[in-house]
Amino acid sequence: MLVSCLFVLIGFGLLIYGADIFVDGAANIARQLRMPPLIIGLTIVGFATSAPEIIVGTVSAWQGKTAIAIGNALGSNITNIGLVLGLSILVFPITLASETIKKEYGLMCVAIMIGLAVMIDGQLTRGDATILLISLVVSIAWIVWIAKQSSASDPIVSEFVQEFGDKQSKPDSLTKAFVKLLFGLIVLLLGADLLVRGAVSIAEFYGVPDLIIGLTIVAIGTSLPELAASIISLKKGEADIAIGNVIGSNMFNMFAVLGIPTLIKPDYFPEEVLTRDFPTMISLTLLFGAMVFVSSKGKLIRPEGAVLLFCFVAYQCLLFSQNIALT
Repeated sequence: MLVSCLFVLIGFGLLIYGADIFVDGAANIARQLRMPPLIIGLTIVGFATSAPEIIVGTVSAWQGKTAIAIGNALGSNITNIGLVLGLSILVFPITLASETIKKEYGLMCVAIMIGLAVMIDGQLTRGDATILLISLVVSIAWIVWIAKQSSASDPIVSEFVQEFGDKQSKPDSLTKAFVKLLFGLIVLLLGADLLVRGAVSIAEFYGVPDLIIGLTIVAIGTSLPELAASIISLKKGEADIAIGNVIGSNMFNMFAVLGIPTLIKPDYFPEEVLTRDFPTMISLTLLFGAMVFVSSKGKLIRPEGAVLLFCFVAYQCLLFSQNIALT
């Protein structure tokens, strides 16, 4: 059991370290290819920050643990809104001013509805995976279109220029950037393998279902890069980037983190996914939207962060209590 716990902890560490290098490599490749900073931030970095979830889901599917991948996808979305945003807002109250990010929120909601549509029959097939991955490509194209239509006065434009613009320190050479990308990917794969092995061993020891492991330990662990990125962005005063990272990650989770593992190993999943986990994810997404668009008009203050964090803790307690009842 001690070895399994060490595997999980080391896996978490490698995922965080690998994700940072992977994102840096991907962003530098995009800069070398002269991509506009806004498109780099909304697509390349958005996809790269979901790399831990994608890699963990892929490794889980190869090991015949598709339920972990499904739990990871839904659990990461719940964690991103409840824990990452909730804790971030508690530390740094946020004012969301970007119209671009508000449009991306709508795209995230569409992604969730597509995910629900393919899962409503209680199974995920390769046909469903194809729909999800085609939707991923379409959504990336849509994000690029949104970015090109964005006004130069949109706050997130200046924030991404500050992060990835040409006036920053000289980017890595294309060769060095590719080496970083490859090294980051290798570290991610190693971290994912250790995390999945450790999590599965712990689950088997305590009789915890794979789905619960994916919704809790794995989801929280793979969301740590988003938490770190959000805190760093908020410290820099880049609130729109912090929110955009979470929204983009959630969208990619629904399409890629569900789609790629399903393509590898289609499977049925427990009915709790549709009766407990998906409703929780939708509720948190709508609650966050109500906070942004209705109650505070883009101003997210500490009490709202506390509400999101409370919802996340309550959901974790629900999972824990239900698992205890089953054992």
